[in-house]
Amino acid sequence: MPRRTATMLASTLVLFALLCAGVFIRVPYAEMSPGPTVNTLGDSRGEPVLSISGRKTYPTSGHLNMTTVRVTSADYEMNLLEAVYGWLADDNIVVPHENLYPDGKTEAESTQENAEEFSQSQESAKVAALKQLDIPVTARVIVSSVVKSSPSEGKLHAGDIIRAVDGAPVNAPGDVAELVTKHKAGEPVEFTVVPAAEAAEAEKANREPTGSTKVTIVSGKAEGDGHAVVGIRAGTDHTFPFMIDIKLADVGGPSAGLMFALGIVDKLTPEDLTGGAFVAGTGTIDDAGEVGPIGGIPMKTIAAREAGAEYFLTPAENCAAAAANVPDGLTLVKVSTIDDAMKALEKIRAGDTAGLARCTTAAS
Repeated sequence: MPRRTATMLASTLVLFALLCAGVFIRVPYAEMSPGPTVNTLGDSRGEPVLSISGRKTYPTSGHLNMTTVRVTSADYEMNLLEAVYGWLADDNIVVPHENLYPDGKTEAESTQENAEEFSQSQESAKVAALKQLDIPVTARVIVSSVVKSSPSEGKLHAGDIIRAVDGAPVNAPGDVAELVTKHKAGEPVEFTVVPAAEAAEAEKANREPTGSTKVTIVSGKAEGDGHAVVGIRAGTDHTFPFMIDIKLADVGGPSAGLMFALGIVDKLTPEDLTGGAFVAGTGTIDDAGEVGPIGGIPMKTIAAREAGAEYFLTPAENCAAAAANVPDGLTLVKVSTIDDAMKALEKIRAGDTAGLARCTTAAS
């Protein structure tokens, strides 16, 4: 066999072997890519994303798009070839698997966690929006969850409203832990609660819940310092003066909070927030209207620009990463609060874009 032919054959066999190895060798990585964007002022799958009843609403225009990131599932095993392709692609990011799924979380656990975060983001978006409009919101402390096999299992339930502990009024989630830890492990703790069923019924009827009852829990001992625990996580629930419904399927996590809040404000005010502009964005939001950072910011800016966005509301802590690779034609606007976002939208609809707080590659 001629040397040239033999060399070509050997090269072909080596290449084939490398390709086979790339397909069959599994690597501990996951992939992120731009996901769909949805206008919070519009419809998704034939239904309004935001529905408000019991309060006057106003027409809106333009876009206030929330953005998403597609990620490979927790149980997906990426091969070497896919990892290399992802590293070379402009619109994908390959990251260590543990970055997306820490502590060995299963797909089911990750989905459940994302669903809970998404639900909480909706609640906080409603609170932040109504506070921005000076509309009163009633807050109450509830049992968010009960630890399995803990002293509270079967006695307290998720959704119970906590009125008092040992007769002392509870006004914030932190009050519960403070009052419980005044006890020594093994001592009884008396909770005054409104059962979850009554709380849910009252919420549907848009009235204050009644019918409190006393529940005594014999405290257990925490690992480490041995302080008293009862095995619950306290949280905050709210009663709104009118109905606000958020419907968006197949989305999880907390990052749509800011855009949901802005969408609610837009529907409840005569002023058209966007002035017809295409604005997208991301960011967590808390009850006080503070905007927090999210993951996958480069993927979200790409998705936003591909959808037609001209402006992107960016959490201040994500600004440097977002500004490192801005899609052409997209203006990154730095925001730290819902009030910052409202002021930015005012400038956008007025055409005063020179006055916008823009993201830079310097640390925010």
